[in-house]
Amino acid sequence: MKVLAIYCTAFSYLPATKTLAEVEEVNHGKTYNDCIVAFIQVEEEDEEKDIAGREKKLVNHLKWTARKNNTNTIVLHSFAHLADSKASVEYTRVLFDLAQKRLQNGNYTTEQTPFGYFLDLNINAPGFSLARIWASL
Repeated sequence: MKVLAIYCTAFSYLPATKTLAEVEEVNHGKTYNDCIVAFIQVEEEDEEKDIAGREKKLVNHLKWTARKNNTNTIVLHSFAHLADSKASVEYTRVLFDLAQKRLQNGNYTTEQTPFGYFLDLNINAPGFSLARIWASL
């Protein structure tokens, strides 16, 4: 799994193109302030491992990143452009749902961008060292 976490003073999205026929229609966007946006690519090899272990590793990394940036808001964004291999849609969605639930149980405000869409993104990210953290988990 590859993760690019970016601290944003403001982040917004608007659905542009639906890429998966089986996902629900989303016609509205959303805006977040003072948040971590986690661009996550779940890889094929992740499916060979215990999903609970993958979820725990992801959540621990995101909690650490949020603490370093003094925020409790985390946005999960499926971003299949960080590695060559991709996990299945089903596995990725389950992993995201598990991570969101665990983060919320830990008092983090956590949401996901619409799955199965290309999105128009607006990112306002300050330029300091821990505002952008890349990890291979």
